[in-house]
Amino acid sequence: MADVERLASHNICYLTTTGRVTGRPHRVEIWFALKGYTLYILHGGGIGDWVKNVLRHPMVTVTIGGSEFAGNARLLVKGEEEDALARQLLAEKYQRTEDDLDEWLATATALAVDLVT
Repeated sequence: MADVERLASHNICYLTTTGRVTGRPHRVEIWFALKGYTLYILHGGGIGDWVKNVLRHPMVTVTIGGSEFAGNARLLVKGEEEDALARQLLAEKYQRTEDDLDEWLATATALAVDLVT
């Protein structure tokens, strides 16, 4: 798991969930931030299909730069400390002066994935 720290600088990861209806893998490309062995992601589309998949089947696979990890995903509670941390980490990584991500950072659904060691 030492590889995780060196992968933090990658721009995207691939999150694979299990379909809540079909049981088939569902893969999305998404921005992320890492803190230790916890990966944080935000979904700006409310509670989308892959978020619903996570709520039904929290075991996921994360691929970053060709390295694959198993993880346990969980929804973060808006306003709590870890939710604020997720938003801060993603803001630090992706907020640019030419990009206005303020609304996304404030309103997106936040999730954490605890990577299995």
